[in-house]
Amino acid sequence: MKVRETQITDHCRHLVMILLLSLSLSAGWAQSSAGGRIRRIDGSTIEAAQLDQQVQKMMEAAKVTGLCITVFNNNQPVFAKTYGYAVAATRQPMTPATALYGLSLSKAVFAYLVMQLVDEKKIALDKPLVDYLPRPLLSYTFPGKLTSYKDLEGDERYKKITARMCLDHTTGFPNFRWFEPDKKLRIKFEPGSRVSYSGEGLYLLQVVIQEITGKSLEALARQYVFEPCGMSSSSYVYQPAYEKGYAVGHDTRNDSTFFPRRTVANAAGTLTTTMDDFNRFYTMLINGKRLSKNAFREMTHTQIRIRSIKQFGPLSWKDSTLNDNIQLGYGLGYVVLQSPYGRAYFKEGHDEGWGHYAIAYPDKRIAVVILTNSDNGESIFKDLLSESIGDVYTPWYWEDYIPWRQR
Repeated sequence: MKVRETQITDHCRHLVMILLLSLSLSAGWAQSSAGGRIRRIDGSTIEAAQLDQQVQKMMEAAKVTGLCITVFNNNQPVFAKTYGYAVAATRQPMTPATALYGLSLSKAVFAYLVMQLVDEKKIALDKPLVDYLPRPLLSYTFPGKLTSYKDLEGDERYKKITARMCLDHTTGFPNFRWFEPDKKLRIKFEPGSRVSYSGEGLYLLQVVIQEITGKSLEALARQYVFEPCGMSSSSYVYQPAYEKGYAVGHDTRNDSTFFPRRTVANAAGTLTTTMDDFNRFYTMLINGKRLSKNAFREMTHTQIRIRSIKQFGPLSWKDSTLNDNIQLGYGLGYVVLQSPYGRAYFKEGHDEGWGHYAIAYPDKRIAVVILTNSDNGESIFKDLLSESIGDVYTPWYWEDYIPWRQR
């Protein structure tokens, strides 16, 4: 009887939390449309109407197809608005309920899930992942992929890889094996020694998590993230309901690229979500909900410094002091920087026709989420971050967020 009462109480808490999140999101919409001032990290403010005008001007100048932006003050949404088109060819407007390709924001949601499993002691951050598997890793394939781990045969370093290394991108794996000349998976440096962004690392952690729990990624995401956060329109696999209203990506000429219909869930990049849903997730995240203080701290504090000139491409292998002023580093699932206003942690997403960015300043309890379905979207990120929350510390060159005027 006590167990049943506890379950009911927990369920009620979740319902109340979801209701409060919905109310706070609604309040944000009301404030953004009725006016009000938005507080920036440096203490300055901007009128909601002024930010609205600035966003429209930036989009017009840079030819950005569609955009969603939410600004958080006191870790709650105070300005949330969509702009432009979900599908330019049909002039379908972007809305808070439009289904969006989540790109690498998939990793941000997955990290949040994993850290809850760490809290439950179902997985440890520093235990070699192979120790959790009932059979040799080389016998596994990634779910739904015609790719195996046999490529690693002869290189015993894979036995050193941990969950921490997967989440802070220090496994030594390439981003994806299909980017390699021979399409094979290999370890390119000693695991744990440097940062090199890797979707393959997230794939491996997903394989192990699914083996440990006996559940699929989609089932785990629903249990630990989607349902608790009230994300009724989010999934790591395609849902027929998305046909009611989805966005497609657009290239620099404003021509449509694609909306993914992924049938196999992967932690690195198959999330589909909406502005409303992601705002619910982000509100939970930045308030540290469902995580212990230690788990939240591990996730949003630097695990290892980032020294590369750029995140991707040839310059990702060349080190410099370019970002020493912000002490750029990787946390667990999130990049971390230091500013005069305290640390910030961020996650981005990028693919042909799409670009997303979310950054939070916990000491100031200020954050912003930007979602775009345009190859031109990232060209206004530098100005948009400065205008909306006073963020001039995001390493825009490292991210390749080259302003449209300089392109």
